[in-house]
This record gives sequence, structure tokens and C-alpha cells, in this order.
Amino acid sequence: MTPVDVVLIGRNEGARLVAALESVQGQARHIVYVDSGSHDDSVAEARKIGATVVELDMSTPFTAARARNAGFDALDDPQLVMFIDGDCLLVDGFIDAGRRHLEAHPKVGMVTGWRSEIHRDASVYNQLCDWEWHRPAGIIDACGGDMLVRAAAWSGVGGMDPTVIAAEDDEFCTRLRKAGWVLERIPADMTQHDANMMRFGQWWSRAVRTGHGFAQVGHLHPEYFAKERKRVLVYGLALPLILLASFALAWWLPLILIGAYEFNYIRTAQGLIREGLPKSEAWRHALLLTLSKFPNLIGMAKFHLRRLRGDEMRLIEYK
Repeated sequence: MTPVDVVLIGRNEGARLVAALESVQGQARHIVYVDSGSHDDSVAEARKIGATVVELDMSTPFTAARARNAGFDALDDPQLVMFIDGDCLLVDGFIDAGRRHLEAHPKVGMVTGWRSEIHRDASVYNQLCDWEWHRPAGIIDACGGDMLVRAAAWSGVGGMDPTVIAAEDDEFCTRLRKAGWVLERIPADMTQHDANMMRFGQWWSRAVRTGHGFAQVGHLHPEYFAKERKRVLVYGLALPLILLASFALAWWLPLILIGAYEFNYIRTAQGLIREGLPKSEAWRHALLLTLSKFPNLIGMAKFHLRRLRGDEMRLIEYK
């Protein structure tokens, strides 16, 4: 049976980290916790359960990719590595299911499963996260940071790019696919996540970070996030500019352009309903998804300004 190690990353997660550490005990050969400048008892709690602790030098800008790379590098003879975040609980049985799948399919370089929100109905923002996590099982292009990876696949592509501050997992998965590996989501519960996103401002910051990811990963892999970038440019930039200009042309023209947003909103809600969301949730989620093009645009602009100025790519936090 192929041994599995766990790399868990976090910063000031408090009780969430304690629960995460407890959830992985007994499910892995070796546990590495990578701490990114915590001011709470995170390091002490990790050492208490016997985890190897890596404390990142915070004089270098933190990214989740950098933390995961450091965790992998701290492992001794890794073969299969489960990466999870410090605000997640590992579901019993996923590692065994993922290991069996990888052992049976040598061309599969990484498997993921289903992530869900612990407090799904605490806010519409948590609900939206929960919907984002639950994608169909099967062959995939990319996934989030919770994943079970072959060490050979990880090392073969050089791990994650530490300069990518958002969607670093998408960027890593893209390089895995280009290297010839198959990626799969198996039909199994994997982790439970605690987004703890209760305020509009948190959601907005997260959407800005998402836009940064669209631009940065798209800059590295132009074919990836192409549709997402196009939608942002159309609804977040082009239509607002045309709308402003239309006021000088005819009083009725702005109404038609505003109707384009309404049409997009209705179409988005109907799509969510077809995917199985209750109608009441679908209409609320569609409003946020329609509005998200504006913070996404800010994030895209932020990346390109940083790139042109040669600035460091610093994390955009929402918690």
C-alpha cells in the first residue's frame, strides 16, 4: 500500500487549525504543517500532535503556493501527498479512496474530491462557496488546493509557482496536464471548509483576488480563463463605458444597455436552477455573480499594473 503524507498550510486559524490537525491524525504517514507568520498558538498546536512544523520567512511575500512547496520539500521520500488548508477538515475515507484510484490508474497524476462548507447557510457568501466547490466527478482541467498528488508528478513540473497569488492551484494543474498527466475528481467527500465569509466586503475582496488570478494565470497560460477574462472585460469594462457614452446619444439607449445586465442576471439564475440550486438561492447567487465582474476587473487591473511596474505579487486577503 502506497504511503500518503499530508501537507497542511495555515495562518492564525486558531480552533479551525486544531480541528484540521485532529482530522488528519491516523490517516497519514507523516504530517507537515507550514505556518505563515501566525500570532496565535498554531505552531504549538501542530507540534503537540507530532507534526513537522515549517515556519516561513515572512520577509518574502507569502503565497499559498510557496507554503505548499515548503511543505512538500520537508517530506522524506514522499510518494503520495495530500494537500489541505488549515481551515479544512479531512473527511475519513478520502485518502484511502484516492490512493486506490491512483494505484489503479498510473496515468492519473492527481485526484481531488468534493469540498463542502461546514456552515453553508450562515451567509449567502458561504452558500456561493459551497456551490463553487461541488463540481461533477470525472476528468477535470483543474481543482482547488485540496488534492492528493503523486510526488513524481509534483516534482516533475516543479511544484507550484510561488509568485502566483490566486488560482495557483489552477496554474499548477494546467502544467500537470501539459506534462501529460490526467487529473480526476472522484465521487467522494474530501474536505469540509470554513470560509467564515459573513460580510459583503469579504466577498468583494475575494472577487478582486479571483480577478487577479484570471489575469495572472491567463498571462502564463493564455488559453486558460479566456472565457472568464472575456466576460469581465465585456460586463465590467466595455458595457459601462458604452453606457456612459450612450447618455449623450439618446435617452433610451442606456435602458437597452442596462437590459443587457438584466438578461445576464436572468440567464445566470436559470443556469444555476438547472444545476440544482433552489430558486431562492439561485437568484441571490446570480446577483453576486453578475456583480462580480466589477471586482474581478479591479483584480485583473491590479495584476497588470504590478506586472508593468515590476512590483511584487502580494496576497489579497479576504479573511
